Amino acid sequence: MKLVFTLAIGAFLMSAADLDKSVEHGYANSNGVKIHYASLGKGPLVVMIHGFPDFWYSWRHQMEGLADRFQVVAIDQRGYNLSDKPKGVENYDMSLLVGDVAAVIKHLGKQKAIIVGHDWGGAVAWSIAAFQPDLVEKLVIVNLPNPNGLRRELQNNPEQQKNSQYARNFQMEGAHLKLTAEGLARLAPEAERPKYVEAFKRSDFEAMLAYYKRNYPKPGDSAGAALPNVKMPVLMFHGLKDSALLPGALNDTWKWVEAPLTLVTIPNAGHWSQWDGAEKVTSTMRWWLTQ
Repeated sequence: MKLVFTLAIGAFLMSAADLDKSVEHGYANSNGVKIHYASLGKGPLVVMIHGFPDFWYSWRHQMEGLADRFQVVAIDQRGYNLSDKPKGVENYDMSLLVGDVAAVIKHLGKQKAIIVGHDWGGAVAWSIAAFQPDLVEKLVIVNLPNPNGLRRELQNNPEQQKNSQYARNFQMEGAHLKLTAEGLARLAPEAERPKYVEAFKRSDFEAMLAYYKRNYPKPGDSAGAALPNVKMPVLMFHGLKDSALLPGALNDTWKWVEAPLTLVTIPNAGHWSQWDGAEKVTSTMRWWLTQ
């Protein structure tokens, strides 16, 4: 069975080697904020949401591997690349990030979509599923534990607290002045870095860090109310070499999902499982989404 999926993905990749020339670009209006997206394929809608620091191209492997059966739409979150970059931390509240995805779904003429998110995109995806469940058919999360689990670890796990210091640093005044496009691009695979440098030069570093200032709990913060349970099927991937989000936060995820939950851990993948474990992530998504 795995061989069949792998061959199908490989066949599609050979016919869409140049992703940039294959995708169709567009913009959705989210209460006056333009949200850029790249679309590939036809079929049920899959909306993919990137994290920090990234842009729509993060999902290149999954877009190519799914587009023969789905319309795969990867967005630039506000503040990034070709999307608008409103000023002010308040413009990056989670409710507005959720609204951006809802606007894309509506713009594309759909009632609901399969939602896929990584890192901050994963946080947005969990929030859409919890607060606007009518928009979500299925949920796929890459390297972002349920916020309830992450909140618990931030409160009780000294190792997670230590490894989250980068996020605390991002919350400090003027932190964006220490970022550069070239420095952020070093997190991407070497062959892709020039494309990432270009995207980050079009992005707003202050906006990127507004996600942390507005939505990430500060030291000693109880982080507010628990996220409501989600009620649609969930597929989760977690690279076990992720040093930013430790796997302990995955414990008890099943308590917050009132539907079938599939958790796939990838031992040799880091924070970007969609890159490090691209074949595993894409083939598993393809299988799971067609069940």
